[in-house]
Amino acid sequence: MRRAEPWLALAGAAALVVVAVAAPWLRFILTLALAKGIAVLGILLLLRAGQVSFGHAMYAAIGAYVVAFAAPSMGDVLVLLPLAMLAAGVVGLVIGVFITRYREIFFSMLNLALSMVLYSLLEKFYAITKGSDGIRVAPLRIAGMAMDGPMAAWVMFATAMVVAAMFWWVARRYLVSPMGEALAGIKTRETRLEFMGVSARGVLLVAYVLSALMAGAAGAIIAMTTRHVTPLLAYWTSSGELVFIAILGGAGGVLGPFLGAVTYELIRVYAAAAFADIWQMALGLALLGVILFAPGGVWGVIAGLLRRARVT
Repeated sequence: MRRAEPWLALAGAAALVVVAVAAPWLRFILTLALAKGIAVLGILLLLRAGQVSFGHAMYAAIGAYVVAFAAPSMGDVLVLLPLAMLAAGVVGLVIGVFITRYREIFFSMLNLALSMVLYSLLEKFYAITKGSDGIRVAPLRIAGMAMDGPMAAWVMFATAMVVAAMFWWVARRYLVSPMGEALAGIKTRETRLEFMGVSARGVLLVAYVLSALMAGAAGAIIAMTTRHVTPLLAYWTSSGELVFIAILGGAGGVLGPFLGAVTYELIRVYAAAAFADIWQMALGLALLGVILFAPGGVWGVIAGLLRRARVT
């Protein structure tokens, strides 16, 4: 499957481009799906260590608000995106030094608590953040050129594709490196890692900061695509949505987060159109079906089909 994954990634990217051209109204949805897939990829790294963050959306919110605040003076996508990643990474490093001391439910709940603290601050400091009204992102540029209309939509879609491909490659290389392999040791037998002279806390900290960088990039893309930022990005339901996508896509492969994000967004859009009052039920049934019949997620289903095709 590892050798087949690059070809599946190319096929998936080509399919997204075809859909974006054939159905322009889906381009916005697919851009958001790619952004969320990037954030979920960071959660995947933590899942490899047996840890779940129920507050990881706070880093997406940090990236989004950095874009909102910096856009009027530095409105270039090529500047705002690295800046948002840097801000999220620095905050992730500061928080990670403290939070990587904990495991399992304590790790999850501390992330959730910090995320809700950030949400409350964004809500209450109205003079700076405009509270629940949010901040409108100023007009953007790309390499000095103004972005407007269809061009802006295509630029953000292409940006999301490039950033997703970059982080997919980074995560793929990272997970097979000694540092990435050590993540599985934290999940199975952390004490043994320490006996071998490997700092489990240091290994988890690196993964945590990398996941914060990914979430910051996702938040920046969301902000530049929607052109509006609100505190809801840091709310616990946003973090729960990322965990939902991680389960839906499957943690067995690096493509899982993107498969889960695209599936999630498409189900939500079409369910909301067909069943306006009960679209959440459709999402719940989809998750229930995955848990009962495909515990490996969408990626597990695809992997199983490929294995059976290879055997026959």
